[in-house]
Amino acid sequence: MASATTSTTFSLLKTTASTTPSSATRTSASLIRIAPTRLHHKSTSPLQSLGFSAAASGDSLLSLHVSSKVRSFKGKGLRGVVSMAKKSVGDLTGSDLKGKKAFVRVDFNVPLDDNQNITDDTRVRAAIPTIKHLIQNGAKVILSSHLGRPKSVTPKFSLAPLVPRLSELLGIQVVKADNCIGPEVEKLVASLPEGGVLLLENVRFYKEEEKNEPEFAKKLASLADLFVNDAFGTAHRAHASTEGVTKFLKPSVAGFLLQKELDYLVGAVSSPKRPFAAIVGGSKVSSKIGVIESLLEKCDILLLGGGMIFTFYKAQGLSVGSSLVEDDKLDLATSLLAKAKAKGVSLLLPTDVVVSDKFAPDANSQIVPASAIPDGWMGLDIGPDSIKTFNKVLDTTQTIIWNGPMGVFEFDKFATGTEAIAKKLAELSEKGVTTIIGGGDSVAAVEKVGVASAMSHISTGGGASLELLEGKELPGVVALDEATPVAV
Repeated sequence: MASATTSTTFSLLKTTASTTPSSATRTSASLIRIAPTRLHHKSTSPLQSLGFSAAASGDSLLSLHVSSKVRSFKGKGLRGVVSMAKKSVGDLTGSDLKGKKAFVRVDFNVPLDDNQNITDDTRVRAAIPTIKHLIQNGAKVILSSHLGRPKSVTPKFSLAPLVPRLSELLGIQVVKADNCIGPEVEKLVASLPEGGVLLLENVRFYKEEEKNEPEFAKKLASLADLFVNDAFGTAHRAHASTEGVTKFLKPSVAGFLLQKELDYLVGAVSSPKRPFAAIVGGSKVSSKIGVIESLLEKCDILLLGGGMIFTFYKAQGLSVGSSLVEDDKLDLATSLLAKAKAKGVSLLLPTDVVVSDKFAPDANSQIVPASAIPDGWMGLDIGPDSIKTFNKVLDTTQTIIWNGPMGVFEFDKFATGTEAIAKKLAELSEKGVTTIIGGGDSVAAVEKVGVASAMSHISTGGGASLELLEGKELPGVVALDEATPVAV
């Protein structure tokens, strides 16, 4: 471990300039002055932190030097009260649940093949702990979910294919209703025994669901005595089955899955063990503006990858060939770099990229410096030097959140960067680092590599994860009963 008076550096790009701190400061004006030489931590826990400085080499190659600096802080550094703490299904005892009808909003929006077989049951398995807690305490469980985007009653979006797998996972026979409201559903609910489970038909067969019409919400709520929301993936929508029913059912509480999402995405991110790194990828800056701006308020290190990096490169005057660029976001990219510097966040861009002559899995490819992308070629992945440097930086962290791939990982030829990050996070998880996969393509990536089980937490929500990371309130969460704040 380096002392407070020593400093080591390394460059993301091969350069003729010396890698000593003194020579780095003597180089020509920087193309990208990405981060300050010292981090301004937002935590009071004892830590040793990295500071990053950026400089260009004399031959104008983009060169980012990573300087190791130490800064200690006094204080306990314990995680405080989670601001969005909600009452949980775990707070309900046997006396609260026995004989009670629990309306449980789950997210069973699973992929099905042409034969209506489930191809990925992750979301079903994720809901099992909440359902089992309810049935073991004698509740009568009424499950509500959507599947797909039906405009009306659509047979291919029926929840019927879920029944066999759900019954297998619960160890009991799940009853399936042909509707989600009405006399027949009411009869099935009335005949449901304690510990029994009834699966309602796709709630989005009714347009009133997404419109959150009060009368429809009231009909759903009339089936039960209490409400449990365990559908994080839809918590960012104010729908009848996620927000509307809370006006008619008390208590309204979070399921175990929803609670875990809040603990990690709100708790761990707002009060992380430091250094805290965020990895943000994806094709466009525009889709991640809110996430990047929010994370700049919280993290110490921000690593960027994916198609969005080419907008940052062009904003700094670099040639990007035919790479994806959002020309209307160049000023935004420049302002985000400036904001990172002002906030004391060390922001790193890849310094070499894998480029191709076309957007195709069999395209010709080559590895080039970020400052030397040939005309007519497009960047589709981060390069090996960047992977090496990103990994070295991640080795210094205690908390990491990842949202968005490093390249076009759907094409094996351009999946190396994304897969390398997934493997690195799995390795760090085993060493005690908190690793959070923030939904979307990042989840697909860790599953593709086979390291999903190694991560501390994998979010089940796409849009919900993004909005929570952006600091937005989720209607489906806000509507739940407040918990008594308890410091952890």
